[in-house]
Amino acid sequence: MIQGSIVALVTPMMEDGAVDEVSLKKLVEFHIEQGSDALVAVGTTGESATLDEQEHCQVIKFIVDCVAGRIPVIAGTGANCTREAIRLTQKAKQAGADACLLVTPYYNKPTQEGLYLHYKAIAEAVDIPQILYNVPGRTACDLLPETVGRLAKIKNIVGVKEATGKLERVKQIRDLTSADFAIYTGDDATSCEFCLLGGNGSITVTGNVAPKLVHDMLQAAMSGDRTGAEIIDSRLTGLHNRLFIQSNPIPVKWAVAEMGLMGKGIRLPLTWLTEDCFDAVRTAMRQAGVV
Repeated sequence: MIQGSIVALVTPMMEDGAVDEVSLKKLVEFHIEQGSDALVAVGTTGESATLDEQEHCQVIKFIVDCVAGRIPVIAGTGANCTREAIRLTQKAKQAGADACLLVTPYYNKPTQEGLYLHYKAIAEAVDIPQILYNVPGRTACDLLPETVGRLAKIKNIVGVKEATGKLERVKQIRDLTSADFAIYTGDDATSCEFCLLGGNGSITVTGNVAPKLVHDMLQAAMSGDRTGAEIIDSRLTGLHNRLFIQSNPIPVKWAVAEMGLMGKGIRLPLTWLTEDCFDAVRTAMRQAGVV
């Protein structure tokens, strides 16, 4: 089981929107040095919605090659078209990804049965470990614990990223799944408590900016050290909040650029962080000791 701090990696870009592979390699090395436990390549924070299919697959392959087996790479391969999700998942397997992360179909608003059949079809089509991803605030679609429980019976569906911020879902999902089914949070603000309650880690945005602190906090929480985890998390509270001051990944890309790890590139319809938010994000970075 992959556990701990799983960084939802941003995709560095030039100011014209082209993928910046030089900075991407730098980011991979940075996260390995800082102790991140795994990386998500081209998840939703990696702007999967605006990379075309060829770019999407090239970035996954590039990250897999840069990592070279040192930590796991989870490829974002979700789509609101089941056939497209199968195709992306097949290509991620061919690229050497360790697992895939599949966001619920957005805009379509499928029923729970539709969600079950969507994920079942992908799992049966591609023999690679697959992680469900529930983020109703962005997709208008809530993958309910009961449906997760049904899907967990499929052998290569190995976990869920639960990004509702509803802490009660840790127990609800655990009661419906086996002990080796991974339950991750996708909500940084509640990640400390989520893991103290038995979660297996966080697929984190904050980890892009303060990877060592996030790693250390989650390790403490997963080991049951509430005091240690909460002390570290208190330094991260500003980032947990300010990295969502505008739509993700706008603030986190600005922060990573401010750290000198990449340039100022993002793809429309997203735009660069507005100047009136700079001080708020900088203050949060200083609170976390990020220079």
